[in-house]
Amino acid sequence: MNTQPLRQKLSAIETELRQELTAIATELTDLPLNDIVEQLATSPLCRQSIYQRFVRLDAAICQLELGLYGLCSDCEAIIEPARLQADPTEQRCSLCDEHFRHEHRQELRLTH
Repeated sequence: MNTQPLRQKLSAIETELRQELTAIATELTDLPLNDIVEQLATSPLCRQSIYQRFVRLDAAICQLELGLYGLCSDCEAIIEPARLQADPTEQRCSLCDEHFRHEHRQELRLTH
């Protein structure tokens, strides 16, 4: 399997995220990806969507390197190609994503 096109897509996403990060945390933009994720996790920025997007990107790159890219992080089924086409950092199949979103909504209701 030729992973080069996928690597290019993920690299483009990383470039966009780093540009967005420049506006809010310039001191982090030159760090390696995994260090950015670590730094964001311990900062107030961990509550912003950019943190989750960096986490998903880092996970996708790690999965690609391990030969596990495209498998659901919950059930290990193949993630639907249309989902990966829409978002190359997708971590869940549609069934697990629906379950995750439902559970997350429940957690939000319980904590408010």
